[in-house]
Amino acid sequence: MDGSLNGIQQIGIGVTDAKAVFNWYRKYLGFDILVFEDESPATLMTQYTGGTIQNRYALLAMNMKGGGGLEIWQFKDRKPRKPEFALQWGDLGINAMKVRGNDIEKTHAQLKRLQLPFLTEIDQTAESIPHFFFKDPWGNFVEVVSDFYSFCKTKSNCGGVLGAIIGVSDMEESIVFYQKLLEYDIIASDDTEIFDDFDSLPKGRHSFRRVLLTHSSRKVGGFGELLGPTVIELIQVLDRIPKRNFENRFWGDLGYIHLCFDVQGMLPLQIEAAKLKYPFTVDSTDSFDMGESAGHFGYVEDPDGTLIEFVETHKVPIFKRLGLYINLKKRNPRKPLPKWIVKAMRIHRVFKNR
Repeated sequence: MDGSLNGIQQIGIGVTDAKAVFNWYRKYLGFDILVFEDESPATLMTQYTGGTIQNRYALLAMNMKGGGGLEIWQFKDRKPRKPEFALQWGDLGINAMKVRGNDIEKTHAQLKRLQLPFLTEIDQTAESIPHFFFKDPWGNFVEVVSDFYSFCKTKSNCGGVLGAIIGVSDMEESIVFYQKLLEYDIIASDDTEIFDDFDSLPKGRHSFRRVLLTHSSRKVGGFGELLGPTVIELIQVLDRIPKRNFENRFWGDLGYIHLCFDVQGMLPLQIEAAKLKYPFTVDSTDSFDMGESAGHFGYVEDPDGTLIEFVETHKVPIFKRLGLYINLKKRNPRKPLPKWIVKAMRIHRVFKNR
């Protein structure tokens, strides 16, 4: 494929109060860089929003320690719906996001003081890496994984998004999708059992096949060094029939709504997706404009309908007041931006609640 997937740009979260969610993740997990803040109609997403254009308010928050960001997404004219049933581990869709834990013990201790609705003790993954799970105040599961990748120093014990745990119904079919289209070509582990570290998760005491996918070599262009290496963990529950997390709901309703990849070269990606029989279901064609950022985006569905977004960024603000932006269309797509330019995004750090 003649293009590059530079990493996970962000994971989308549907919420009722975007500012409250941003403030919490800014304060406790270091997502304090406000890349954009925009209110506009989601004109291209109608096939996922009941055939009608929905107005929305969105924030993109990044963590400069390194990793993907959070697109915090809120309907403006509609009350977002929660699932019709209690979500269970292994249901189809994004079960949890993975966050980099540069100092996992300190992060765990800090979260423990918050008396969250759910927090496990530090355990070991199937690859013997320290990790733990918690629920944020809005009921979204987060896995903090010990990981020492760092783009630059910050005061946070956590980095950004490392990956996601995705529930699937047919592991072999899903592995093909994530390996062929998203280039997670290495199976780091593939185990089937009742996993002790899933024990306290909802219906986690079932038999699962659990596959961790990584990259053998990572193409890095644009913001790729900020985003860092990523992983995808696929889980298939084997002794019950899973449900779809977004059954009878809209994209933008409560929970994890999509996983987004930063790319350069959208056309080759479209051709490859069509060849694999996972064609784009949404395509902004030329350019989206979110006021402060601009680019080209598209969506595909994984074999179970989980939405995967691709964003080819064309313009990113650095010094908005001076009208200074990074124009990525004129750059070599395989060459990372100079580190000092990316670090300049720290000017967008938010120090207090919005």
